[in-house]
Formats: sequence, structure tokens, C-alpha cells
Amino acid sequence: MSETVKLEFEGKTYEFPVVTGTEGEKAIDISQLRPKTGLITLDPGYANTGSCKSSITFMDGEKGILRYRGIPVEQLAEHSSFIETAYLLINGRLPTAEELKQVSILFNDHSLVHEDMQIFYQNFPRGAHPMGILSSMANALRSFYPELQTIEEEINITVTRLLSKMRTMAAMSYKISRGHKVVYPRPDYRYSANFLHMMFDTPVKPYQINETLAKALDVFWLLHADHEQNCSTSTVRLVGSGRVNLYAAISAGIAALWGPLHGGANQAVIEMLEDIQRDGGNHQRAIARAKDKKDPFRLMGFGHRVYKTYDPRAKIIKKMCDKILEELNINDPLLDLAKELEEVALTDDYFIEKNLYPNVDFYSGIVLRAIGIPTNMFTVMFAIGRLPGWIAQWKESMDDPMWKLGRPRQIYTGPSITDYIPIHERHRCQA
Repeated sequence: MSETVKLEFEGKTYEFPVVTGTEGEKAIDISQLRPKTGLITLDPGYANTGSCKSSITFMDGEKGILRYRGIPVEQLAEHSSFIETAYLLINGRLPTAEELKQVSILFNDHSLVHEDMQIFYQNFPRGAHPMGILSSMANALRSFYPELQTIEEEINITVTRLLSKMRTMAAMSYKISRGHKVVYPRPDYRYSANFLHMMFDTPVKPYQINETLAKALDVFWLLHADHEQNCSTSTVRLVGSGRVNLYAAISAGIAALWGPLHGGANQAVIEMLEDIQRDGGNHQRAIARAKDKKDPFRLMGFGHRVYKTYDPRAKIIKKMCDKILEELNINDPLLDLAKELEEVALTDDYFIEKNLYPNVDFYSGIVLRAIGIPTNMFTVMFAIGRLPGWIAQWKESMDDPMWKLGRPRQIYTGPSITDYIPIHERHRCQA
């Protein structure tokens, strides 16, 4: 017998079915709540609301679990690559050796962008944020590459085009912002190595690929590839529910990711460390301020809205962070300050009791800085990593038999019916 939940309201009892996921998580199906009762739910931030059924990513914040298509992220970080993981998310399974080879060839074939797009870039103000540029250019791709039909082959080409060109466009935005010549991708480099090449190679100083840094970047992207129904992913699904093209949905996702409470959190970590350093570098004072409830100061990169234990991605990126700092022997006072804060947070009872462990944003900010990525490009790096998840979620929503145009309800709290006042009878106090 199926489980149900009973709701009593105004002397009547209503029953609603309980839906159970493959990992045992339960939800009340309230799709008939308003037709049956006239009621809606009020859930600011949607913390208790499931907007869809999805087979892409499973996470359990209380237990610190994150899996892509059932595979633990720890296994993928150790054995897989970002491109293979992207294939897994989008297609629902790991590729064969031949399929992975074909994907790599397609990525190389589609890595260039239309030369006319450089004109677009050059018309942005020099001070424009790379995320604003990337969002605009992702949408502009629709004008240059309009083929998007329901034919599976053409959808796959569009997906490959996005994954490949997004990396190229991100590097282009950095080069053009500095007034440097655009560097083109090389067919003999892997995905992450190619990005570093396009970012840092110059005619006067060829960039030498460091395999440790290329691997670190690949792991960073893999760990950010999807994270269930977060702000930007929900945005991609909501915008996509209007049946817009994929480019427009991705552009909206990039814009949503821009904020400091979402994708901009790793940038906020570095900016916080810079503020502490300018204040004398006293990390103990920063810790004391973070503990003071009356002080608005907050330590960025500690704790997580979903994870109530250690962020599983943080464990992985921490190892990579330690490896980079040890192998490259980097001398950076800001990174030294970060290590001091980390040590306190991992041993201080206040942080342990409140589950304020360093999260993935804390360590990824350090890793990106060590690689040499400029701070204003941090969120762009996140966007490249999250792209496979956005595409997978958009694709899944397009095929969802329960699809509906996204249209949340509200509880109106404004004035009740009010008569119109002619302009000559209005007074300032009535405003």
C-alpha cells in the first residue's frame, strides 16, 4: 500500500501521496494541493521544496555524500577526468574508450570560435567583469551557431560546441581584457592543459605546461560539474521550462552563478584574506570577530548550507591544494594566512560544534590562486566546471514527461483594493 500524508484543514481531511527516491529520501507530492484545498505552500529559498525528479546527482548533506549518476565523486576524482565525467552526467553512463576518443576529437574540432566574436569582446569596456562578458557571449553563440533541432546528433554537436567553446571564450575574455593577443587551442593538449595554454602563453614567453597544475584544474572542474538543484541549476531549469534554446538557458545559469553567495564564494575567500592581510594579518582577530554575534564580519569559505558535516569535495581539493603548495614551493603570504585559518577552524571547538569546516570554496580559491588564475576569473572557472551539469539538467528537463512551465506562486502582502486618486487630489503624505 502506498504511503500517504493527511492534511486537516477547516474540518476536512485530505490525503497526498509520498514519493520515495532510490536512496530512500521521501517527499510529499503536493501537485494537487491547491486544486483540492485552495492552499499553497510558503517556502522562502525553497529549502523544503523539490522542483523535479532527477537521476543525475545525489547528495546527502547530513552524511557528506555526493554522487554523479550513482558514482561517488571521490572515485571520479581519483580515476576519471573532467571530460569523462561530463560525458557521464550528460549521457547517463561512462563512455567506452572509443566514445571518449571521439568526444576528444569533437572537442578539438569545435574548440575555435567564430572570428567575428572577437569584435564583440573588444566592444566591452576594459573594466567589465568576465562573468558578464561570458554570459553575454554564451547567449550570442546562438547567432553564430543556430542549429539546434530535436535530432539527437545535432543536439550532441551543440552540447560539444558549448563545452569546448566556453573554455576558449573564457580564455579570450582574459586575454582581450589585458590587451594581449588571443591564443588559440592546440590539438595535442588535453582540456585543462589547453585552457592554461590559452590563458598564459605569450609570444615572448611560451607557457610550459605543469602536469600537477593541469591535473588540479581538471579535478577542480570535475568537483564542480554538478551539485543537484542549486541556484544556477534551478535557474537553467526554470528558464529552460519556457522552451528557450540551450544557449539562453546556459547564459541565465552563468548570470545566476555570478553572485558571491553562489559561484562567487571562492573569489570572496581570497578577497576576505586580502582584507585580513591589509588589517595586519592577524588571523586570531578575524577568528574572534567571526565568533562575535554582534559583529557582521563572516569568514568566507567555512560551513555550507547543505552539508552539515565535512564537504566531500573539500577533502579532495584539500589534498590537491597541499600537493600544489608542497611541490611548487609557493611563497605567498595570503596562502600562509589561509593555512593558519584552516588550522584553527579544524581544531577550534566553536567551529567543530557548528560544523563550520573549510568548504570546497575555501580550498578552491587557494588552488586557483596558486595556479595563477586572476581573482576576477574565479567565478568563470566555476562556470566552466558547472557547464556539464547545466547541460545534463536542461536535457533531462526537456525529456521530462511531467514537464510544466515554471511558475511559482506567492502570498500577496500589499494593500487590498484601493481606488484610483486623480492627480490633482494627491498629496505627498498619501505616497
